[in-house]
Formats: sequence, structure tokens, C-alpha cells
Amino acid sequence: MTTGKDLKLHVLSGDPPVEVKMRRSPRARRFSLRVSHADGQVSLSLPKWAPEREALEFLHSREDWVRAQLARRPEVKRPEIGGTIPVCGSLRSILPSTGRVARFEDGQITVPNSRRCAPLIAALLKALARDRLIEASDRYSAALGLPYSRLTLRDTKSRWGSCSTAGHLMFSWRLIMAPPEVLDYVAAHEVAHLAEMNHSDKFWKTCERLYPDYKAQRAWLRANGSDLLAWRFDSLPDTPDL
Repeated sequence: MTTGKDLKLHVLSGDPPVEVKMRRSPRARRFSLRVSHADGQVSLSLPKWAPEREALEFLHSREDWVRAQLARRPEVKRPEIGGTIPVCGSLRSILPSTGRVARFEDGQITVPNSRRCAPLIAALLKALARDRLIEASDRYSAALGLPYSRLTLRDTKSRWGSCSTAGHLMFSWRLIMAPPEVLDYVAAHEVAHLAEMNHSDKFWKTCERLYPDYKAQRAWLRANGSDLLAWRFDSLPDTPDL
């Protein structure tokens, strides 16, 4: 199936079938196969000059690897009444309430019992994430002696944060589900980019000066980040009357 000039969809037959997005890239020098542990999307990049037949041969030769990667993905989770969700590294119970928004009460989350339970909890987590990330970024920015221009939150799948040359900090709001020290490390990491817009030895020394125990938190994200990305916060679909 063709979806655009440089993008095609190919399906690996089997149980289950696997959809693969094939895209030609002017920067690609070889075939590159990627499986996203965030959403299970499989993509294959190929050079402009490469015959599609060779790309398909490459893909099929690595089908077992693709399926193994998909099998390792964490099970999709959704917040619901009676369940739990990690907040600042600790599991919080989710209880029903009669209000209109989700709230923290006595270390638990209360939320209206509706199909919008998940997005209401997401809104609560985003507000908490913004407060914590602003506090951490302000602290590390002051320690570094360099201000940032603004801070935004997104629901990113490939990075936990970024820093632009204009000093704009961006963070994944899902960091609020991780332990506080992990969120602190990511804030320190991005603030360190205000001084070094690279990942050179000088950058890592700056990062270590701001957050000495950064290696342990970086390892935690590598080991557990996919679990944070496995949570879904969209509304449940309406159920038709029978």
C-alpha cells in the first residue's frame, strides 16, 4: 500500500500480521530497521538509490528479530477506578469521586467514574509535572548561572527532554510517574545543554556537576522508560446501547 512519494506500508504476513512503514531518506546510507517500544511501530529507512526489492529482502531476513522486539514490549496499561498508577515513583490508588476533576487526596487519586477517567488523571499528572519540572529547572539553571527562555511539556515517544539553541526546554510530562530523582536528573541534563549544546565530555562534566548521581538515573530510564510509555490516557469509546 502506498501512502506517499517516499513512504510505503508493507505487511509481514503471519500471526499476527505486522505493518512496516518503509521510508526513503536522502540521509540514509544503509537499511535501518527500528521497532518503537513506545507504540510498537515498525519502520524501515532506506537510501534513495536502494531498490525496493532489496529493502524487502532485508526486512524479511530480520522478521524474527522484529517479532522478538515486539514481544518484549510492555503490556499496554490504562488508569482505572480501583487500580493504581505510579506517581513520583510510588503506586497511588485510584478511587471514585463525585467531582468533575481528578485530585490528590491523602496520597491517593480521586476521579469521577466515567469514560474520561484516564484523560482527567493525565491532566492532574501534567499539572504536577509542570510544577516539579519548573522547580527543578529553576534550581539547576540558577546553579549553572544560565537562564532558560521557556519550558513546555509534551507527550514524546523518543526523548525525555530537549533544549533548543534559544534556551527553550521541553520535557515529557510522563517523567512525573518516575522517581523524583529521575525527573531531577532529566531537568539537570537539559539545563546542562544551556552551556554545552552537545554530548561531549565537557557536557557530561557539566551534567555531573549539576547532578552527581546522573548515571544511576540514566540507567533507570533505560531499564524502565518503556513502562512509563506503555500507559494510555485516551478516553474509552462510547458503548452503543443494546
